[in-house]
This record gives sequence, structure tokens and C-alpha cells, in this order.
Amino acid sequence: MPLELIKEVNGVPEVDLLNKLHKVDIRSLQPGCDYDKKYIQGKLSLISSLICGENRRAILKIGLQEQDNSSSEISKINILFFGSLAKDCAKVFYEGDTIAVAGFVVLSASSSPSRDGKHCLFLKASENFKSTVYVYVKPVGDCSTESMSLAPATHYVYTPLNQLKGGMIVNVYGVVKFFKPPYLSRGTDYCSVVTIVDQTNVKLTCLFFSGNYEALPMIYKNGDIVRFHRLKIQVYKKETQGITSSGFAALTFEGTLGAPIIPRTASKCFNFTAEDQKMVEALRIWASTHISPSSISVKLCDVQPMQYFDLTCQLLGKAEVDGASFLLKVWDGTRTPFPSWRVLIQDVALEGDLSRIHQLQNLTVDILVYDNHVQVAKSLKVGSFLRIYSLHTKLQSVSSENLATSLALEFHLHGGTSYGRGIRVLPENNSDVDQLKKILESAHLPPNQSFVGVCQSEQEDSFSNISSSGSVSLYEVERCQQLSATILTGHQYLEKTPLCAILKQNAPQQYRIRAKLRSYKPKRLFQSVKLYCPKCHLLQEVPNEIDLDKIFQEGASTTPDTKLQNTSLYNSKVWTTKDQGERKVAIHFVKNNGILPLSNDCLILIEGGTLSEICKLSDKFHSVIPVRSGHEDLEVLDLSVPFLIQGKIHHYGCKHCSSLRPIKNLNSLVNKTSWIPSSVAEALGIVPLQQVFVMTFTLDDGTGVLEAYLMDSENFFQIPASEVLNNDNLQHNMEMIMDMFCPPGAKIDAYPWLEFFIRSYNVTSGKEQQICYQIFHTTIADDVI
Repeated sequence: MPLELIKEVNGVPEVDLLNKLHKVDIRSLQPGCDYDKKYIQGKLSLISSLICGENRRAILKIGLQEQDNSSSEISKINILFFGSLAKDCAKVFYEGDTIAVAGFVVLSASSSPSRDGKHCLFLKASENFKSTVYVYVKPVGDCSTESMSLAPATHYVYTPLNQLKGGMIVNVYGVVKFFKPPYLSRGTDYCSVVTIVDQTNVKLTCLFFSGNYEALPMIYKNGDIVRFHRLKIQVYKKETQGITSSGFAALTFEGTLGAPIIPRTASKCFNFTAEDQKMVEALRIWASTHISPSSISVKLCDVQPMQYFDLTCQLLGKAEVDGASFLLKVWDGTRTPFPSWRVLIQDVALEGDLSRIHQLQNLTVDILVYDNHVQVAKSLKVGSFLRIYSLHTKLQSVSSENLATSLALEFHLHGGTSYGRGIRVLPENNSDVDQLKKILESAHLPPNQSFVGVCQSEQEDSFSNISSSGSVSLYEVERCQQLSATILTGHQYLEKTPLCAILKQNAPQQYRIRAKLRSYKPKRLFQSVKLYCPKCHLLQEVPNEIDLDKIFQEGASTTPDTKLQNTSLYNSKVWTTKDQGERKVAIHFVKNNGILPLSNDCLILIEGGTLSEICKLSDKFHSVIPVRSGHEDLEVLDLSVPFLIQGKIHHYGCKHCSSLRPIKNLNSLVNKTSWIPSSVAEALGIVPLQQVFVMTFTLDDGTGVLEAYLMDSENFFQIPASEVLNNDNLQHNMEMIMDMFCPPGAKIDAYPWLEFFIRSYNVTSGKEQQICYQIFHTTIADDVI
């Protein structure tokens, strides 16, 4: 490879890619010598901008400072990189980086010597010379013991967020507008989502992955200041997005005005200058007047039922409840306005100081965390300080023999990462922790502790009775409380209706429901894509490659009519294949105002082509229409195959509703370069079929079970059905969504809640009438994946 990145751990390369090469000193370089198996090494002291030379060939100039060289004699040398190697190096080079260059050419800058009598030398490197560049990368958390300093260091340029473009690798500063604490992705890495904004008022969402939890940005709340180095910019779904690149590094600072400016990072190796300090202070001042907190931090004494908030607290105890939930006992030194719910758990299962927990029982609350948060909760150390994000409270009425009716305040951290739900351990030096410690130290037990303790005990008994009777389960209690993993796009005025009531009513009706997805069909998700005619409402399967190839081969058995070639609409070219029978293939290149357009704008008509040939041509040309020779003009080959192919997308027409017109009708299209499928279909008398997802969802809300039918082209999954069959990434996204809705191997209690609009309608089959249900005006939440 012309460019190699070498990861360093504690200053030592993980792999030694240079062990077969001989290192040479910069001072020993001479023009005309062979350096194919030799290399030089040093630090980047200068990086110029990428420029274009002759034939628009990219050129990058850098200055290399030889390491560990105290002598002032030729310790620097300039290097010119050419072509694709220059472009690649420009993306990853930063001043101060250590690099090695092998396979270069040494040239003299001029025929006349310099003042010291020596000739000025420079190096040339490119793929033509078989040059290789090695860049040493220090990952976050694995650097050497270099400490922070406010002394002048490597100069970094920071790009405003309104100047970012796809493909750039940049350094940025920003204020955290939204974030998700690191969570375990579906692979082995941790993931974190961060949205930042700067003084340009432009937002940037960043998606970070790392196998090391601590290597991700240490963000504790909205308003924190972040500095990202070597952030790669890409465009995803027409939105600019930031991701990690080689050598990515992050620093985080508290955003509170007047708070100490202390960088947060797991790395011991970073630069922080006086200029950085000014940037942090400037962002703090700007954010104090421009950024409103998007999350609410609340003390326990101020919580209200049906509230979502962030809680800063200390962990006193923890215990496993079941496979899908985990108990955290926490306090913040204040007391809730309602008696708090107690989870019935045996003392032996509880980890923590039991005497301390009993002493503080009137100041502690029980929090149940679910699903993906369970693993994080298990890893927490008793005594640590936490911030729990998007915690949910609600009142639960309880009846028992001793207490006629009582209300208990429940605390839940629901599954998923929507709205930034998660848990983060705060460091001891955090200003919020300092404030919490003062409150905890001044906290005291109320004088009526014994009376309240009896009430709490009685409430615990009441919960015990409920749990043992089985009349109320967490599954039922959570109904209509947990945030939905789907979003409704209309009919917000409709009230929620339980499924048991829907099943008793006549059709047609419209309902708003909240339920869990018990199962779905088909299990092989690619089979859910169907062809649908909006005119006759016919549904049919998408033809497979075997069937398509058979039809194309049958069409290739006829010879193209030479009388229909080279018309005012198109130029024609015919060739004979070398396969059995010497098949003739004709390609007709459609002209635009009498001129042949470039291939990426050109529509071609193909006669006698096989499926593989047509697919290859569709990669090179804008659009392809399979045709055959008719009596007087070319005709669409067969509506059993696509009437138009654009890249990997196949457009089909309805056999029953279409009235085919000859190809010459394409002359009616004014712009013969855009080739919009609907315009082509209209010109040729074709009623286009839509590619849609067709699935059956079995929904369960605890009161009843109902089967609902989904037919949607792209709104529900936010994935185009027309693209999913030929795109492995989109298929993988669909699988992730369905696995989230209906987690394999999990109990239904652990499934997320979903909101849907459904409509009921009557279906008659013979003499029998049946009520069916269809999902509409519903889409998945943006942060489901």
C-alpha cells in the first residue's frame, strides 16, 4: 500500500512494517542513489496546501524535521508527493506527526550551491516510484506520558461548522446541543451520538464508535464544550455528519461560566494552548446567551409524576431483578414529595452497605433500568456518582388491606437510547459532584423517621401482594408510559384505544394504538418487497434473476431489424457475440436535440442483450430500456421485465393497465438527459408499478392481540423499497430495526412500545366477511438505530 498507518501503543508501534528496510540519515542523502529499500523518518514541520500541477496532477509539499538530531547541519528536507499519494497524504498529515518515507528519489534544487557550499536537496515520492509513506498514529488513551501544557505547541486550524463539506478531515470546536452517553452497539464497539453547534448557529451531528468506552468523548451534560481533532466529514441522507478518522482525538470541557477549564480525556497525550483556553471561554460566553438546555436536571425533592429529567445522584446499592431489568438504589440528599416505590428484593441479593441503606431509606429511591442499560448498571460501583439521563417518573396507585388507597412514585429508565437515555459515571472533580457532596453531607434524617419507616414498610407489603398475586405485571404497568419507538405523522387528535375494544367494533374505523410487536411476517425481510399497481391495486412478486434472465434470453433469439436502426431519435450499433449461435446485439443511443450526450446522461435501448450484459451497461449509462423490433418501430420488450433500468434500480409496469406505445414516442420528452421514470412511463403508455413493503405485524398491548397489515413504499422504515433488494446495507438496516422491535430470544416485557395508526376495513371472501387492519401514517423514530 502507498500509505500505511502504524498504530502506536505507549510509544511502541504495534507492528514493525519497516524491519526489512534500512533507515538512512537525512544528511547522508545524495542525488542519483537508489533508495528503493531505504527510508527516512522524522516529524512534519511544514504542510503546504494541495495544488494541481501539469495535467491537473495533485502535488503536496511537506517539510520533514529529522528526529533526535541536535546538529544544525541539514536536519530538514522538503518532500514533494505527487498524484493519488499526495491526495491520500493530505487527508491524514498533521504538523507534529511522525512519518517515514520509503522508495523516493533525491534531487538537487539547483545547480548552484547554497551559502555553505552544499547543494539544496529535496525528495520526490509517488506511486510511479513505488513510494510508501508510513504515518505513526497515537490512538486516544494509548499515548505516552506527555502532559498538558499552556506553552506554545503545534498550531491547529479550526474550521467553523458552516464551512464543512463531505470528504474533509477537520478540527472543530463546539457546544454540545444533544448527546447519547456511550452505549454498546450491536457489534463489539461502544457508540456515542453527539450534536454540536458553534457561533455560526450551524449544527453538526457526530457518530463515534470505539472498542474502548473511555476513548469516546467524556460528555456529561448539554452545554459542555468539545474539541475534536481529525474529525472526518461525510454526507448521509443529505445531512452533514462527523465520524472518526485515523488519529481522532477529543477533549471535553465543562460549559459553565466561571468553572475551571479542565480538559476531560482518557489520553495523557494532547496539546492545550492559551489559544484553546480563549476558544473555550468564548464558546462558554456565547452559549450562555444562545443555548437553552434541552434536558431538565431535577433534584428528587422537585420531581413530579409523568416527568422526564436528568438526575445527579450517588449509588448506594444495586441488585438484579430479572434478565431484562436491574435495580439501582440512589439518593441525592433530598426527599421526594411522594412516597417512593420499593422493589421487593431479598437482602442477600442486594449489593451495598445494608445498614447505610436502611439508615437512609427515607431519602433513597429505587430505580428500575431496562434492556440495554442493564449491562451498564451491573458494572457500576457502589458509592460512585452518577448522572442518569431521561429518567421517567409516574404515580402508581396501590390498594391493600392495611392501606385503602396509596400512591407511590416509580422511577424507570426505559430501554433504548431515544432522547439520550443512559447512565454516566461522573468524576470526583466534576462541579456537579462537588455540589452534590455538600448536599449529602448536610442531609439529615427527619425526626419522624420511625413513622415514615412504617408507612414505607406497609407500602412494600402492598407491592409484595400485587407481585405475588400476578394481577399487575411490569408489562401492564408500563403500558402507555414508555416512550414509543415509532412516530405518528397525522391524526394526533385521536385518543388511544385498547386492542380489546377495537376487536369488538365494526369496520370501517380509524384508531390510535400503543402495543408491542409480538411477531411479524415474512421473517426473510427481502421477501417483503412487492410490486403494487396504484390503478388496479394488484400486488405481485418482484421477479427473481432466474426468471428475468430466461425472458431476456428468449428476447435475444430474434435478430434486430436493420430498417429500424439509426433514426432521428437514436444512433445504432450492432455487434455479434462469440457465444453459440453468434447472437446479434443492437444498442441504440438516444440523442438529445440531434447530439449524443455523455454516457452518464445517455439513455440506451438494447435489443438481444442478456441480463448480465444489461446490468453491466446500466452501470455505465444513465438509463437502459430493453426493446425488440416491431413491425414499424422499436417496442418495449416485455412488461414481465423492467421497462427502465437505472443503475441497480429496476422500474416495472403493470401488464393489465398499460397500453404500450412505440419507442418513437420518447420524442415527446423535451429533456432527454434527466429520464425521469414517470415521464418515460407516460410517453410509452405504461402505468408504473410501485415497489412497496408488505408485512403482517402481530400486535399485543396486554388487553388483546391483533394482526395489522403494513404496505408502504418508504415512509415507515425510512428506507426506499425500490433500493433495498440491491443494497446489503439497507437490508442490514431493516434487520436491525426489526430486531429492535422484536428482539430475538427476549421476553415480550423487554420489547419496546410502538404507537400506530390503524384503519379497519371489511374483506369478503365468498360468503364470509372478515375485518382486517392496516397501518398508516406511522414511521420509525429517527434515533431508533
